[in-house]
Amino acid sequence: MFHPRRTPARTRLRVLRALLLPLAAGLALTALPAQTATAASTLTNGGFEADGSGAAAPAGWSEYGATGASYTESGGRSGSHRLSHWSSSAYQVETYQYLSGLTNGDYRLTAWVRSGGGQNAAYLALKNCGGTEQRTDLPVSAGDWIRIVVPVRVTNNQCTISVNSDAGAGNWINVDDLTFAPGTSGLAVKGADISSLPKSEAKGGVYRTASGSAGDGVAILRSSGMNYARLKVWVNPADGYNNKARVLAMAKRVKAQGMKLLVDFHYSDAWADPGKQTKPAAWAGHSYSQLKTDVYQHTYDVLDALKTQGTTADMVQVGNEINGGMLWNEGSTSNWTQLAGLLNSGYDAAKAVAPSTTVALHLAEGGDLDGTRWWFDKAVSQGVRFDAIGLSYYGYWHGTLHDFQTTLDDAAARYGKPVFLAETAYPFRLDSEDGLENIIDLTGELVPGYPATTAGQTRWMNDVASIVEAVPNGRGLGVFYWEATWTARTGNGWDPADPASGNGWENQALFGYDDRALPAMSWFGHR
Repeated sequence: MFHPRRTPARTRLRVLRALLLPLAAGLALTALPAQTATAASTLTNGGFEADGSGAAAPAGWSEYGATGASYTESGGRSGSHRLSHWSSSAYQVETYQYLSGLTNGDYRLTAWVRSGGGQNAAYLALKNCGGTEQRTDLPVSAGDWIRIVVPVRVTNNQCTISVNSDAGAGNWINVDDLTFAPGTSGLAVKGADISSLPKSEAKGGVYRTASGSAGDGVAILRSSGMNYARLKVWVNPADGYNNKARVLAMAKRVKAQGMKLLVDFHYSDAWADPGKQTKPAAWAGHSYSQLKTDVYQHTYDVLDALKTQGTTADMVQVGNEINGGMLWNEGSTSNWTQLAGLLNSGYDAAKAVAPSTTVALHLAEGGDLDGTRWWFDKAVSQGVRFDAIGLSYYGYWHGTLHDFQTTLDDAAARYGKPVFLAETAYPFRLDSEDGLENIIDLTGELVPGYPATTAGQTRWMNDVASIVEAVPNGRGLGVFYWEATWTARTGNGWDPADPASGNGWENQALFGYDDRALPAMSWFGHR
């Protein structure tokens, strides 16, 4: 096997020149030679332990560009050492390993990474494998390691594994514990909550493509790659929106675009979340036994109507962010037996309409490992039935990306269920378009490494999608953005009972203040 560090300098240069064809698109290598005596069919030294600290070119790896910026050092994730990219001046460097003699098929690169952020680009790539190059950017995580994956289909018996940095002075990355093995990955769900859209349109809301052409907001999202829509349903809302009739109408538009549908039952007349789970006015004073019937009948009624009109729900949430339970006080987590009965009523109704519909349970605080374990351990012990787990995760409230990955991975493994990111969002600016102060409007509230810019919003979505994609055993279903179409329109505010209420979320929509589709929609194109 070829080891650059063990080869005389002149020979090493000749070998590298033979391997390196002209570069295109920055550091991206074009196809390497089809045959070489120096390549192996398995990844070598993926843990960077072979050389100790200070290796300029780790055993089994080659480099291109500012080679002094790529080296091994102590502080590995599982072993003693890691690969690092860093320089006191701006640099571009690639650390790569060429594999040949591979059996054609699907492969997946898995790696643990850290990054201080700030680079023009920092990513892992699989290229020269016979098809389109595949990349995964390194999330910004200065302290804890994050696992990411890169899938590829090998069709020419070879592939190049590549670690790339295009960085400014002082920017750094760490990479460790790489494995390259048969497997696939990707996201089945690339969705968004668009519950606000009908009311926005009724109040004069306009939705435009990135080039400025006015169009149907659902169609614009679909053209960007969105494949799943999430719609909340309230029982008897004051403004008449987000009720059964509105959901039925929106479902027709969603399905007409070839997208799937998630129906999010709040079991309330307005917002239900960890801080409030208020019973619908029509159910006030009902006994626990009657509430079970209410949940069943309401769930069945909405879902059966959807099925009858040819727009069957593909997924259902029984409750919204039910960390403290639902239908307080009868269904609070202070009485798990009753909460379990209510949840199972919703499950049974959904399955009675369409057995193939996925029934999910949805919690907030997606970075809270202990809280998520406590809740689902209780649910399982009480015999609660569910098919999938959804977590809300907003990085400015719910812990680090590492916290989110740890919680998501644990939920998938501990309960043996698919998991998905039910809600996330990020601001593309901080100022407000209407008179209401935005929920996030200060630089100090942002996640480090993710500015309130269109680029920061885009990077956030790509990075959380990569974390969901990396859930082991293919259990990461996907991501829903919240709330993609909630732009600032007078009359479409927070309070359905108050037409004068404002929107504190317009700086986190996927349409800008000029009503144009934002660059962050590109995340819908995630694998």
